[in-house]
Amino acid sequence: METLEKLRLGVNIDHVATVRNARGSEYPDPIRAAKIAEKAGADGITAHLREDRRHISDQDIERLVEILTVPLNFEMAATQEMQKIALRHKPHAVCIVPEKREERTTEGGLEVAREENRLAHFIAPLRESGSRVSIFIAADQKQIDAANRIGAQVIELHTGAYCDLHAEGRFEERDVELERLCEMTAYASSLGLEAHAGHGLTYDCVQPVAAFPELVELNIGHFLISEAVFRGLGPAIEEMRRLMDEARVA
Repeated sequence: METLEKLRLGVNIDHVATVRNARGSEYPDPIRAAKIAEKAGADGITAHLREDRRHISDQDIERLVEILTVPLNFEMAATQEMQKIALRHKPHAVCIVPEKREERTTEGGLEVAREENRLAHFIAPLRESGSRVSIFIAADQKQIDAANRIGAQVIELHTGAYCDLHAEGRFEERDVELERLCEMTAYASSLGLEAHAGHGLTYDCVQPVAAFPELVELNIGHFLISEAVFRGLGPAIEEMRRLMDEARVA
């Protein structure tokens, strides 16, 4: 049996902040969640500072930069405000995501091909500051090619459609989407891009994605925070880590 290189796990702590903000209190503290995630085997922490600050706050980002011993993946929209914040903090990585104020969660990948020139100029200062630039996109060759042309170092493929099809029991369509994700992961890697994936992944559907040989990192948040209600955050992350590691054995 061949074991693939260890797959990194980035834990998104946004929805710890969602619970905190529901009551306007100081708890649960997303920074405490980040420290628990580190101890439980997370290889990085992801936090999305939305324009409307619906969960993660500016202060949260400042504290994460100060206390984390694993890399911070700073998710952000391609706005001047967010660029300034990223340039001030210089996180390990920035992930550019599409953002609509009315959406509940990120609904799809960024349209890179249509905004290639603007995005190329937008990410250049971020790269120059030392942050790795990731682009959150659909499993579409046109978008991957565009991300490569603008100078992104990483692409993160949106796994939401695959996860939804799995949950709905539409297994033939799910398998088509899984194959597309696998092919585009390999294609991105062939261009020299580091391939990540995330959105909607659960214990039930993570392993087929984790088994992609060229995949380097998964970013998972909402499910882990939900599962933490029942088993605790540390054990929830440890179980995801176990399933990911198991999937890397071919």
